[in-house]
This record gives sequence, C-alpha cells and structure tokens, in this order.
Amino acid sequence: MTAETRTGLMAGLGAYLIWGLLPLYLKLLAPVPAADVLAHRILWSVLVLTGIVTIVRGWPRLKAALADRRLLLLLLASAVCIAINWLVYTWAILNGHVLDTSLGYFINPLVSVMFGVVLLGERLSRLQWLAVGCALAGVLVLTVARGSLPLISLALAFSFGTYGLIRKQAAVDALTGLFVETLLLVPIAALWLGTRPEGPFGWPVALIGLLALGGVLTAVPLLLFGLAARRLKLSTVGLMQYIAPSMVFLQAVFLFGEPLDQWQLTAFLCIWAGLLLYTLSLSRGAVASAAKAR
Repeated sequence: MTAETRTGLMAGLGAYLIWGLLPLYLKLLAPVPAADVLAHRILWSVLVLTGIVTIVRGWPRLKAALADRRLLLLLLASAVCIAINWLVYTWAILNGHVLDTSLGYFINPLVSVMFGVVLLGERLSRLQWLAVGCALAGVLVLTVARGSLPLISLALAFSFGTYGLIRKQAAVDALTGLFVETLLLVPIAALWLGTRPEGPFGWPVALIGLLALGGVLTAVPLLLFGLAARRLKLSTVGLMQYIAPSMVFLQAVFLFGEPLDQWQLTAFLCIWAGLLLYTLSLSRGAVASAAKAR
C-alpha cells in the first residue's frame, strides 16, 4: 500500500465515521427545532470554511467562482438541495426516524445510478439493472406495508442524489463549491434566526457550543472526503460509502431502540441485495478494465 493510498483510506474512514456518528451529535440538540439547527449549521460552517479557505489560500478560486454566473446558478441549485437534505435529516433524527435516514442513504447510490441512465444517457449492465430493481422492490415493500411512500428515505436519497448530479456539472473544487453554497444560504439562515422571539443565541451556553460544533462537523468530513476521492479508486470510495448508513442503522436498532419490523427488515434486505449486486458489477468492470490495460 502506497503512502497516497494509506492517506486516502484514513481520510475516507474519518469522513464516513464522522457522518456515521452524526445521529449521536444531533440527539444532543433535541431541545432545538430542526430549522434552527440547520440555520446555525450554515452560519457556523461559514466561519469554519472562511478559516480553511484562508489557510489554503483559496480566495482567488472563490473570487473566480463568484464571477461565473452559470456556476453561481448551479451552486444555488445544489445549495437548495443540500439544505433540504440537511433539514430532513436533522428533523428525522430529532423525531425518532433514524432507521428511515439509514434506509435513505442506502438507497441513494442506486438513485444516482438511475439519474445517470435517465438524465445522462449512461448504460447499465444486466446486473446493474437487477440492482436497481432490488432497490425499487424494497421501496415497494415499505409502501405497501405502510400504506404510503417512505417519504423521509426518498427525500434524503433524491435530494442528495440531485445534489451530486448538479455538482457533477459544476466545474469547481469541493472546498470552493461548498463555501459558495454555504454563502448563498447565509441570508436565509440569518433571516430565520433573526425572526426567532428569543433571538439567534437564546439557548443555554452548552447548546450554543454544540450548535457551533455543527460547523466543524459539516466542513471537516467533506474536506476529508475530497482528500480520499483524489487518492483512492472510485470502486474503493463506492464501497466505503456504506459505512455511515450501516453505523446509523446499528445505532437506530441497538442504541435508540427503534422497532425493526419484518417489513422494514425485508425492505433493507432488498436494498442491501441491490447494493451487493451493484458493487459486484463495479468490481467486474474494474477487472475488465485492468485486463484491457494489459
């Protein structure tokens, strides 16, 4: 294992471990409404990102991004998507729907695959089509069992999938893109907190400290992920993305005591089967590419 690969693995593990432990952090913010948590997360993230951009001397890149009108429109759209994703995720954790969030992020990779086919004209192998079918079967099982769509899971999967699709079209590095997105959300966050009767900081000091920590927990894993993505194979990063929802699933069942009925378990098994098939298809593709390269 090269030093570059080792660094990439450590960075990737760090990112996904932080994301996997986010429910524990959010549960500490139970007295704070989800919209307030999101607004604080945006404002504190700007402060953290300002420091990071200064350290890495990224102001010229930021200036260039702000001068590009098309890029700004794309980042505004991605900012809306990630804000919806953060809000739904925070609300779900604070209201006892941790299992639903786990399912959403297990579905997300297969949603991205469907976007690739429908919107980007990408082609799937038979194995990949079977993987997508398994995911749809899982959603169908929950829909029939509950009498309604699993809206939280689908909202998380499609909002993050759309975010990834838009960011794929935006020619900007991860740090600059995240900074611009957060800057675009600042006016809404500030306006929301400014209209609160108790003011933006009308919480106990301990809670304000936890809310400020949200800025670090937003910026750091994304930067670690960017570091990993540049140093690891796409298939390796693809496998690692299941770490976080797996951790969230275990917390939901064994730590927070959320019930896992037979229908939910069946849905998860369908999703997991789809992810296994899709991962297998990526492995076969990697082997075939390596054979051609020889």
